[in-house]
Amino acid sequence: MSRYRGPRFKKIRRLGALPGLTSKRPRPGSDPRNQSRSGKRSQYRIRLEEKQKLRFHYGLTERQLLRYVRIAGKAKGSTGQVLLQLLEMRLDNILFRLGMASTIPGARQLVNHRHILVNDRLVDIPSYRCKPRDIITTRDEHRSRALIQNSIDSSPNEELPKHLTLHSLQYKGLVNQIIDSKWVGLKINELLVVEYYSRQT
Repeated sequence: MSRYRGPRFKKIRRLGALPGLTSKRPRPGSDPRNQSRSGKRSQYRIRLEEKQKLRFHYGLTERQLLRYVRIAGKAKGSTGQVLLQLLEMRLDNILFRLGMASTIPGARQLVNHRHILVNDRLVDIPSYRCKPRDIITTRDEHRSRALIQNSIDSSPNEELPKHLTLHSLQYKGLVNQIIDSKWVGLKINELLVVEYYSRQT
């Protein structure tokens, strides 16, 4: 299944706020997750919607998300927590959380167009897994810096998660540590996502 490129507001009306996909928010009281044409939602539908929230927020294909679930399942610790850490430490998401891009698709475009350096090396793979002490900067070009500055200027003044530091005047971000689950930028029940995939096999 390919990456979603359709209407974004349609997705947040059905699934709730997805800040990685779009800065728009569903209107208060219009959250369709609390409503259903057929009444009570099935457990399968609840698990499916949590999985879809994760996929659309981080901008993943079905195959990519399944691969992350399998990697998380082989790691030590809670599969759900490890899954969120893997997704949060992707380069495109780090750029988004730093405010250097307004959405994750926007961050992915910055990386694909070769505007981003990690530890002074050009990285053009959005799924690149960042590590503690990584230094993320832009190429020393006017266009690259203008794109980043525009995103920083337009980003809401929200507190940065503790695992990141932004030096906006230098167009530089630092990864301080692996993210703690309480700083994940999405309201999600990751255990339902893991359960969804465990029931598919």
